[in-house]
Amino acid sequence: MTGKKNLRAQEVAIENRLPIIYLVDSAGVYLPMQDEIFPDKEHFGRIFRNNAVMSSMGITQIAAIMGSCVAGGAYLPIMSDEALIVEGTGSIFLAGSYLVKAAIGEDIDNGRSAAPPHSEISGVTDYKCKDDADCLKKIRAIVDKLGKPKDAGFSRSTSQAPKADPKEIYGLIPTERAKPYDMREVIARLVDGSEYTEYKEGYGQSIITAYARIDGWAVGIVANQRKVVKARSRSAAGGEMQFGGVICSDSADKATRFIANCNQKNIPLVFLQDVTGFMVGSRSEHGGIIKDGAKLVNAVANSVVPKFTIIIGNSYGAGNYAMCGKAYDPRLIVGWPSAQVAVMGGEQASKVMLQIEVARLKAMGDPGSGAGAEITPEKEKELLDKIRSKYEETISPYYAASRLWLDAVIDPLDTRTWISLGIEAASQAPATREFNMGVLQT
Repeated sequence: MTGKKNLRAQEVAIENRLPIIYLVDSAGVYLPMQDEIFPDKEHFGRIFRNNAVMSSMGITQIAAIMGSCVAGGAYLPIMSDEALIVEGTGSIFLAGSYLVKAAIGEDIDNGRSAAPPHSEISGVTDYKCKDDADCLKKIRAIVDKLGKPKDAGFSRSTSQAPKADPKEIYGLIPTERAKPYDMREVIARLVDGSEYTEYKEGYGQSIITAYARIDGWAVGIVANQRKVVKARSRSAAGGEMQFGGVICSDSADKATRFIANCNQKNIPLVFLQDVTGFMVGSRSEHGGIIKDGAKLVNAVANSVVPKFTIIIGNSYGAGNYAMCGKAYDPRLIVGWPSAQVAVMGGEQASKVMLQIEVARLKAMGDPGSGAGAEITPEKEKELLDKIRSKYEETISPYYAASRLWLDAVIDPLDTRTWISLGIEAASQAPATREFNMGVLQT
């Protein structure tokens, strides 16, 4: 997980062309768990690959050697643009005394790799610092001289606080996950002046698409509407009811077009997720929900403007993908404490797994008589509770954040700050390719 965190920091720096500062005190790979950190593509070696790629991109990397940096831990600081070492605590070497003795039989003192030798003999480090405070002071002095980055050209005006009280967000999200609520009320408490311009307001109502500003930054918002809505239909005179949080063909079509518009206008995208998935059933299938959903996923995947994802409530199944889940490269993805991330909701998943477990137990039967095992209602309830408890533990936002599926679990009142900081960082990295959705089924 330490390696994954380092790689995620480098990913953020690469995407946004941000300078990166490493404060290094690393003994390298933990040998008893080397199979979990050493050989794969996204393991330890990827850090040094990223060092090299970032250098070629002109992204500044500064490393402070503040403790012992051994083996792989020695490459990261020396593959940076500039390396500082703290006298008395910092040291850097490819192999410690035990490995050198085992490999070539030489008895050595690890002190040979401290600040004076590398600053005065080998030339491995660029600055010798008397203590940590002096080291941090030198880093500030170096960063102070960096040239101005390129501007991605995102629109920003004077920031305004929302007119609607943001603290009211705490009362807007129901504790019962299936209970409907109006996502527009949440948006009004996130955007400047509580003002936004809704795109195709009366069409595809299970997704809200709107232009707004957050802390002055222009944004395009794609949000799941959690109210039950009545959609006009070509075939049904009275229209049809659509469940809140479900993506239907018309809403997928609308969101696809809106994402294309934001790319055309160079407007960053903000996804507000509370989605249970795509609409199912023969009527939806015959209406082309698969191709309409595929178009939305295609637009999200190929978007070149920065994307930021806030998981407010449910984030289930393919809905997670269509609303810019982690696999679709959001610059930042965070969750509120009310978030859940899973292939499906806990109640549905638990009942599916219960059916499988009951069938398995019945198939095993009674070893003595060979008859099928009897599953009483009490036993079935016990199994369901056990399955549900284990499943729900794995879909909490804290479980997700501990595995870096989310960058953080945040207070809803900090949402504006996270989005603003994200766009400010992204503003240093203009798009490097044109927006092209490729081949779409129409």
